[in-house]
Amino acid sequence: MPIIALTGGIAAGKTTVANRFAELGAHVLSADELVRHSQRAGSPTLAAIKKRFGLGVVDERGELDRAALGRIVFEDEMARTDLEAIVHPAISAEFASRVGTILAAQPSAIVIYDIPLLVESNRVGDFGAVIVLSCDPQIRHDRLVRLRGMSSDAAQSRIDAQASEQERLSIADWTIDSSQSIESTISQTDAVWADLTTAYRA
Repeated sequence: MPIIALTGGIAAGKTTVANRFAELGAHVLSADELVRHSQRAGSPTLAAIKKRFGLGVVDERGELDRAALGRIVFEDEMARTDLEAIVHPAISAEFASRVGTILAAQPSAIVIYDIPLLVESNRVGDFGAVIVLSCDPQIRHDRLVRLRGMSSDAAQSRIDAQASEQERLSIADWTIDSSQSIESTISQTDAVWADLTTAYRA
């Protein structure tokens, strides 16, 4: 059973779509959740991060200070490469373990992996198909400012650091346009689910 990737730019609405797929019966795994799990307090991954980046990336509770780490790696490509070399093996191992558990219990399960940086990480070939959540960059910018309290410049910087809409759309097997209402997004998600169950459970 192939693993389906779900991707999209920041503030495109991936959580809404991922939650809907889960409601419909998909087994949804989140790259962000796997990252948090791998970097939890006391983990070997966090110890390696602390050794590479210093005590300033760990808070008083022994948890990773994501904002502090983010400020370092966002501006420094070498630091970002070092972080990826630390984190990716742990994430890959946890991902494989969770997928194995799911498929052992339900061989016909449809597994969807919510992976925001699919294009950027050059992992398209790891998945049987790709669902792209598409949303106009200006709408995503406005959501970041309105809903997450970012400054306009910070929001634009985050968008510019990711792949373009065109790059994501070029790898899509299915596209969901989240530029309109939530109801429209949910309706499109339901239609993609119908296609998935036809393609992979026939």
